[in-house]
Amino acid sequence: MERVARVSEIIGASPVSFEEAIRVGFERASRTLRGITGMRVMEQRVAVENDRISEYRVRLEVIFVLET
Repeated sequence: MERVARVSEIIGASPVSFEEAIRVGFERASRTLRGITGMRVMEQRVAVENDRISEYRVRLEVIFVLET
C-alpha cells in the first residue's frame, strides 16, 4: 500500500513546562489534522519576564498521512 505523508510545523506554548507545551500542541493539531503518525520537537525556547520563566515554547513538526 502506497502512502504519502505531509509535515506541518506548529508552535505550542505553556506556562507550566515543555511537556505541557508539547501536549497542548498535539491536542490542538489533532483537532484539525487526521492521520497523525508522529511529531518531532525541533526547538525549545522559554520566554522570560521579571527574571523568571513565564512561558515554555516548543516548535513541532507534525507528521500525518494524506487521505486517498
